[in-house]
Amino acid sequence: MITAFKEHLESQFFKLKNKRVLLAVSGGLDSVVMAHLFSKNDWDFEIAHCNFSLRGKESDADAVFVEQLAANLNVKFHIQKFDTEAFAKAEKVSTQMAARELRYTWFEEVCKENQLSYVVTAHHAKDDLETFLINLSRGSGIEGFTGMEAKGDFIIRPLLPFSREEIAKYAQEHNIKWREDSSNSADKYLRNHLRHHAIPALEEAAPQFLTQFKKSQQHLQESANLLEDYTALLFSKIVTQSFKGYDLNIAQLKATPNTKAVLYQLLKNFDFTAWDDIYELLDAQPGKYVASKSYRLIKDRDVLILIKNTERENSVYKFESAQHELQLPDLKLKKESVHDFKRPNTNEAYFDLNLLEFPLMIRKWEEGDTFYPFGMKGKKKLSKFFKDLKYSTIQKEAVWLLCSQEDIIWVIGERTDDRYKINSTTSNLVKFTAEYD
Repeated sequence: MITAFKEHLESQFFKLKNKRVLLAVSGGLDSVVMAHLFSKNDWDFEIAHCNFSLRGKESDADAVFVEQLAANLNVKFHIQKFDTEAFAKAEKVSTQMAARELRYTWFEEVCKENQLSYVVTAHHAKDDLETFLINLSRGSGIEGFTGMEAKGDFIIRPLLPFSREEIAKYAQEHNIKWREDSSNSADKYLRNHLRHHAIPALEEAAPQFLTQFKKSQQHLQESANLLEDYTALLFSKIVTQSFKGYDLNIAQLKATPNTKAVLYQLLKNFDFTAWDDIYELLDAQPGKYVASKSYRLIKDRDVLILIKNTERENSVYKFESAQHELQLPDLKLKKESVHDFKRPNTNEAYFDLNLLEFPLMIRKWEEGDTFYPFGMKGKKKLSKFFKDLKYSTIQKEAVWLLCSQEDIIWVIGERTDDRYKINSTTSNLVKFTAEYD
């Protein structure tokens, strides 16, 4: 295996030969063999071990074992102990997800502090198969079946071409000791159940199953690459950048064959999970939306609007009479005294200073808000005003209001209030200018 591993490193990771890397070593068979193989190939590496405090004294003994391994290999050792269960409870995630987030966050910190280029993990061929079956049980798209990346932006997995049997044989031939994780023998987690029952049954039924599985993954990866190219072509026809987000043209989507699959491909990287709800948005009423933890997809007449899922700004800001400008999260509002009136653009507004009561208030619109639009008779609900302007949900959320006491005197960027307009008798002019970030 030494020769095969060396050839694999030289062919697939030759650009990394002079890079210093961090090996994630649990103390189990796979990671211990990986450390020995890297040592045999004279790579410059350090070892990191996570103690997740999940198995009491057994976890502590693992840490001692890995520290001794690092000493035997004469490499720098890093260790971190976590209260994994407390973190999982606080973040409301599974223990496995908590452990994953904790270890990779810490690995990144260690790499930055020690000028290490990559984290190296000991995932092998059967780990890849287990992940494939797990994704199959979860209804994954094609990207869930193409396999783990051998080389990513931060993580490399040089053992992926090798089976666990090959790794175990190497350890036996070289008298390598390792630690057995007692939790691996239980079927509590889906991965363990697949490892103990499903995969042995598949290999018994088809002895070449793992080899043929690797070939199937290669074909799937080629198909995935082709699909990505097709998606890029469709993106240019369906998606346009819009007000603080992206618009997906509904007519173009419906005219494209396999509409649901196209939607999935366009949106799969935005953390959405409620795909049936997303598909229904195509024929939903305007204003309906589906949210992920990071984004919202909103139906707005002829388009689906994709924007970041930020919290609504509910703060109220004061503009004092002595102030000349005020910085808001996405807007700077300037005030200046002027002597002459010039026809304003949409981001400017003139008022009779004698009519204003300071401090003025700047806030977002609320349901039930009304004002008296300049040039019109009578008051109008802002919701109706926005509807007449054909404002999308996103545009309505972005609007700021300038208020004097309870009166809305300017829907900033759109219309002033008729009650506060200047006339021929106005002698004390004030001009406001809105500058958007």
